[in-house]
Amino acid sequence: MTTTPTTYRKKPVEIQAMHFETVLDGALIAEWAGGSNEASPHEVQIKTLEGTMTASLGDYVIRGVQGEFYPCKPDIFAATYEEVTA
Repeated sequence: MTTTPTTYRKKPVEIQAMHFETVLDGALIAEWAGGSNEASPHEVQIKTLEGTMTASLGDYVIRGVQGEFYPCKPDIFAATYEEVTA
């Protein structure tokens, strides 16, 4: 018996995110996500469900649907999310 891939669509959910655009953003993002940027102003260390991950300048930091935080590269973020307008 051969197993074949099944196609799935991501459910529409709303998340919160902050864009790590400048070194000044690092401390704000670290505080918001419960992380740290003490080692480098160009990186934020974030405790995720998979362990500690690093967000670098240009990345987004996302708070997921269960309150978890994780970094996301800008190209993946742009392909996956769009801003919610009120």
